[in-house]
Amino acid sequence: MFTLAHISDIHLGPLPSLTFRELASKRITGYVNWHRNRRKHMVSNTLDMLVADMKAKTPDHTAVTGDLVNLASGLEIKKAAEWLRDLGDPLHTSVVPGNHDAYVPGAHEKAMQAWYDYVRGDDDPAEWRKDFKLWPTFRRRGQVALIGCSTSLATPPFSAGGFFSARQARETAQLLKKAGEDGLFRVVMIHHPPIRGAAAQHKRMIGIRRFAAAISLGGAELVLHGHTHLNTLNWIEKGGRRVPVIGIASASQGAGGKKPIAAYNLFHISGSQGDWSLDWERHALSREGTAVTISHKQALLG
Repeated sequence: MFTLAHISDIHLGPLPSLTFRELASKRITGYVNWHRNRRKHMVSNTLDMLVADMKAKTPDHTAVTGDLVNLASGLEIKKAAEWLRDLGDPLHTSVVPGNHDAYVPGAHEKAMQAWYDYVRGDDDPAEWRKDFKLWPTFRRRGQVALIGCSTSLATPPFSAGGFFSARQARETAQLLKKAGEDGLFRVVMIHHPPIRGAAAQHKRMIGIRRFAAAISLGGAELVLHGHTHLNTLNWIEKGGRRVPVIGIASASQGAGGKKPIAAYNLFHISGSQGDWSLDWERHALSREGTAVTISHKQALLG
């Protein structure tokens, strides 16, 4: 059996001190939002408690589906790299970026360079190359294939959308098809929910139809995402396939906020091609914020 953990929307805090030059951009709106809203409910001890509980379950691999930072400043990106090293080694930890990781132009490239060992595929260059088309990525761990997709791009103020290109759709379908031919359980990681209506208009992903087509052509067993800070289960039903699409609350969300309290997913994968078994548990912080308990259990396959 292979156990896969899933966390998202880390939003590492507190915000570091920013220069006037750094704030003279879209960052000013995020800075105000953090101090007015997120700072009250997104705290590090919540994240620490959640990660400690997750580590105690000794998963074989951990999937992180984006938004490690808030405003994507250089100090935040460096701090997130340190946090990843504490979370686990690159062999057992896979990351895809979110919109906050590309908050302003140039931030996405800086983050991918700093976190490269956690995002690159098995056959990608050993060192970061700016001219290399990184996404989609492919990692094989035992009987599980992890296909990483990026919807991360800089957007105007008051926008948090994502983009899934036609090129990435074609290559994702090819990777999925090859993994299926190799008899692997296929997990797709993406930040924005690839489900119509799952996010508000200014936060939605452009390319939802392309993503569904890639799943239909290539095949998959599980899709993981973040972005909405909600605990959700949806399905992609296309071309005779029915694939679960699962989101998770922010890993830093404390009690008392409008969004669900911090949680992580745990998936138990067993069986073989044509006869897979997938059992899902959601582990969430208690309402008092003193413990992490199982809040949901469900058999998705088998």
